[in-house]
Order: sequence, then C-alpha cells, then structure tokens
Amino acid sequence: MPNRLADATSPYLLQHKDNPVDWWPWGPGAFEEARRRDVPVLLSVGYAACHWCHVMAHESFEDPETAQRMNEEFVCIKVDREERPDVDAVYMEATQAMTGRGGWPMTAFLTPDAAPFYCGTYFPRPQFHALITGVVRAWQEKRDAVVDQGAQVVAALAGKEIAAPTAPVTAEQLDAAVDVLHREYDEARGGFGGAPKFPPSMVLEFLLRSHVRTGSAAALDLVTGTCEAMARGGMYDQLEGGFARYSVDTDWVVPHFEKMLYDNALLLRAYLHWWRATGSPLARRVAAQTADFMLSRLGTAEGGFASALDADTDGVEGATYVWTPQQLRDALGEEDGRWAAELFGVTEQGTFEAGASTLQLRRDPDDERRFAAVTDRLRALRAERPQPARDDKVVAAWNGLAVAALAEAGALLDQPAYVAAAESAVQLLRDVHVVDGRLRRTSRDGVVGDNAGVLEDYADVAEGLLALYGVTGDTAHVQLAGELLETVLTRFAADSGGFHDTPDDGEQLVVRPRDPTDGATPSGWSAAAGALLSYAALTGSSRHREAAAGALGLYGQLASRAPRFAGWGLAVAEALLDGPVEIAVVGAADDPATQQLQAVSLSSVRPGAVRAVGAPGEGEQVPLLAQRGLVDGQAAAYVCRGFVCDRPVTDAGQLAAALTVASASG
Repeated sequence: MPNRLADATSPYLLQHKDNPVDWWPWGPGAFEEARRRDVPVLLSVGYAACHWCHVMAHESFEDPETAQRMNEEFVCIKVDREERPDVDAVYMEATQAMTGRGGWPMTAFLTPDAAPFYCGTYFPRPQFHALITGVVRAWQEKRDAVVDQGAQVVAALAGKEIAAPTAPVTAEQLDAAVDVLHREYDEARGGFGGAPKFPPSMVLEFLLRSHVRTGSAAALDLVTGTCEAMARGGMYDQLEGGFARYSVDTDWVVPHFEKMLYDNALLLRAYLHWWRATGSPLARRVAAQTADFMLSRLGTAEGGFASALDADTDGVEGATYVWTPQQLRDALGEEDGRWAAELFGVTEQGTFEAGASTLQLRRDPDDERRFAAVTDRLRALRAERPQPARDDKVVAAWNGLAVAALAEAGALLDQPAYVAAAESAVQLLRDVHVVDGRLRRTSRDGVVGDNAGVLEDYADVAEGLLALYGVTGDTAHVQLAGELLETVLTRFAADSGGFHDTPDDGEQLVVRPRDPTDGATPSGWSAAAGALLSYAALTGSSRHREAAAGALGLYGQLASRAPRFAGWGLAVAEALLDGPVEIAVVGAADDPATQQLQAVSLSSVRPGAVRAVGAPGEGEQVPLLAQRGLVDGQAAAYVCRGFVCDRPVTDAGQLAAALTVASASG
C-alpha cells in the first residue's frame, strides 16, 4: 500500500510513495510519533534528479527486509531538499561537521526533538544494515550519550553566529579576490580546482564585472578559458544545448547527467554577458541554445519552468546521451559517421562506460552546413531513445533566475519569445506562488505547495522582476519586487547584519539557517543584497541601499579567503562600487529612437547597471524616471549615479559614448 507520501506534490517524494518504508513527510506529526514510540528519527534527504538517491532507493528503500528494520526501529522521514532547503541546510551542515563532506542522499539520525546525533550520505545496503544495528544499539544502551551528542551538535551549529562587518568592500579587496582565483585557476583545462568540477557561474559574473572596472585582461582570460572549456566538453549538450550539473573529471568530458534549471539559467546569463563583453560567436551560440533548451525541455504548461531532467534513463545514468562509433555510422552512414566521430571525440575506447562516449566539440566544424545536417539527424534519433524523467515542480527562486536570464537574452539576442517566456513565468509566480502577500516556494501543475518561501525565493524572484522591468518597462514588476523586498527587510534581516535564510514568523528548526556563501546558486544573502541594490537604484530608497551595503560588508572578508564561494556577493559589491550606474530611457515605447536607446542601455557592460524605460510622466511608479522628460520632443537617455545625472542624450551613439566615458571614469 502507498505510504504517507502518496498525497505529496513533490515528484521526489512521490517516487517513494510505494516503498515498503513507512515514510513520513517532514512535520510535527513525525516527531510526535517518535516521542510516542520512544525511537529515533531516520531522516533521508534527496531530490528527484539525484543519481545516488535512486541507487540507495533501489538497494535499500525498495528492499522489504531493509524497510522492515527501518519501520521497526525508527520513524522515517523523507525530505525533498529542493522543497525544503532550510531543512537540508541545517542537517547538511551537521553532516559536513561530522564527516568532513556532504552530498545526497543525506542520511541523518535524530532524537525525537530533531537533534542530529549521527549523519552520513550514501550507504550501500550492507553498510546501511550495519549502521542501523549500531544506531539502535547506541539508542538502547547509551541513550544519555546519544542525546548529549545531539545537544552538542545543535549547540555548535547555533553558536556559529555570523557578524556582518559594516565596512564597505574596497577595490583592493575585490582585486585580491581576482588574485586568489587566478592562483586556483586550472590553466590547462579551465575552471577552478580539481575533479569534480562544477560550473562557477557566479564567479564568472564577478570576473566579468571586475574586468570592466579594472580594464585588466587577467579576469577576462579566466572567464574565456572556463567558458570555452565548459562549452566544448561533454558537460554541455552538443546536440540540444543546456548544461549538465557538473563534470566528474577535470577535463569537462564526463558529466553527472542531471540537467538543473538553476544551472542553465545562471549559465545562460553568464554566457550572454561573456558574449556582450567579447562578441564571441561561441558565447552567443551557447546562450541561444541554452535558452532554447530551457523553453523546449523545461517549460511547463502553466508557464513556469520545471526543476530538472533526471540523471538516469530507465535506471542507467547517461543512457540517452552517449554514442559509440558504430552507432554514429549506423545513424549517419559510413562517411558522415566517421566525420562526426572525429569531430565529437567519439572513440572505440569510449570516454564514458561500455565503450560509449559523451559528445565533445573541441574545435569548430569546418563545414557548418554538414554539421547542421549531422546534428539534426542525431538529435532526431536521440529523441527516439528512452528519455530521462523530468522533475516538473516549479521552484520560485529558480524561476526567478530563469526570468532574469531570459529577459536579458531576449533583449540582447533579439528573441521576443524569450521575453514572452519570462513574462509567462512571472505571471505564474504572481498568480500561484504569492499567497496572502507571501511567497510559496513550489507549485506543480498550477497548484501551489505548502512550503513557505525562503530568502533565496524572495531575492531571486525580485531580481528577475527587476531585470524583466528593465526590458519591458512594465511597472507592475517593480511594484511586486518592492513588496517581496519589504518582506526581506522585515522578516529575514538579522540583528547582527545580513540575513537569515528563513523568516522570523515561519517554522523554527533546531537552528535558524544563515549562510552567506554561494552553493549551486547564489546564497539568499548575496541575492538579497543584489536585488535590494537594484531596487534602491530604481527608486532612490536609502533604506534599501543601506541594507544592501550593510549585507555586502562580509564579502570583503571572503574576498581573499574563499572567493569561489562568494562570487555573487563580490559581483554585487562591484555594482555598488560602480554606483551602480542608472540608465533612464524616456520616450514612447513604439518610437524607434526609444528602442535604439534602450538597446544601447541593455548592451552596456556596466557592473549591475539598472535600467528604467517609460514614457514621460511615469516617474510616479519608478522614481528614476521622475522629472526626466523628452529633449526637444525626442526620446532621451539619462546616465546617472544616485539620481545625479549627466546631460541627457538623444542619439544612440552618444549614449554608448556616455556609458564608455562612465566606465573609464568609474
């Protein structure tokens, strides 16, 4: 019979609804049951696209003998980390503290008061059985020690209070971050550090902004080397576009095949900005293909974007994507098959498993027409293979990232469909995720979930709204962003500076999570600082600007210590150091002159530049436009800092020159 997960909306939880394990969802009922039975809690945290989560499920959670032991000795709770990042954050910190590493599936044993006393990640079934035996024996024979261990862990986590320095981040600190990143850069292969290699999206944004400020080639070289390597390796889907989660090797050859919305949204924006800075044809192609992938494979019927494509196909990781030389010859014929194998790096030995290879594109094809015909054929044949499952829940934060990326991509690449997709996602967020003035984290099939939004949800959705406003001029986006950021200031702000990841009026866990460092996505802390700064630049609000500046102080310390995990905070600090520049374009929306000025404003590489566009008189909704009118009846652009503006210009070339001068003098 289905267990208590049968009514869940999370695809990950629904994957476990028919397990013989009597799973409970996270909630007070499970802990009340543990107290009633006087047994520990076994907490298992994962997500739908996670390969090793599937492995542990098949080995242990679907095994009747293992399930019987779990049911007899524990109250078992299953959590989707993407629905409950707060729960995941608390117990992942405990896992890393106890074991020195983390990952999913995460397995934690808790007291009935939710205190963790033993944690780990994936356990093969024999080890899992031995672990169950050891935990049960400790609970029965050394109860006081177990409870004390849990209390000590909670105390240690709670004692890690973060005091945010109030001193502003300096140019010297930002330059020091670039120096550290240069030392950690892999000169031979691109990227930072060793295997596994993750896409450093937020670091790329910081380096691009640093390059604009300093004019030094060093920062841009790191971006170019990394973006080239990722786009030409097996982590990038050479047939369809879109990036896998990470590369298991240092050469970007073999990916972990899950494709996440957040990675692709962040990388779309990074490649778009790399193209804007350099004009690289590769950057433009990857940006467009990634946007197309997001629309075609992750778009939902309700207008939002699904969370991920699974790593596995019918239980086999990567089965949809890899090829052998013989498969290429069978698909394309002898001549084209050999040509494709050489071009894509498909060898008889293989680069993956069982002689199969991922597709790489280490050089540009010498025949574009032939290349297009070959990729069209391979893409069509691959579509006939079994496909990975899709986690179709809509996560507010990740949709906010997608909105920002698609809005900018639509404007810069002249693709109205991308902007329309961003507007549809915002409409879903507005209509479904905003409930009684507060943001819910997830929805599925147009039905909102119960889980409250966390800091990154509010911040990333606000960021997306402000980016979309800069493209469309729809002031409703600024209004909703302001409402979300008001909640950030009143419910998430910490007394010691910065922000908590959860609101002060929500469910209180054993520790209230608070982390300024980036993971796979910008931290809620740095994302909030960025959205607050942009909103302040549009509205002139000193309250929002001061909150942003205060939150950024911590990143001056992280600049020389751990810049790889503070990329978005450092990128926002670059924007603050630059003003940020405010560009107001005033004119009728259908006036070609207005459109030309707006296009130039969007093409500006200024760090964190904020853009407002509207007809004369719209300053009531967006103060940056207030008292800024046409010039001699013509559309005009104003380049400002802190609402102090240069002389307005009416010519697109003059605006480009003004922004260039601003860059040189900034």
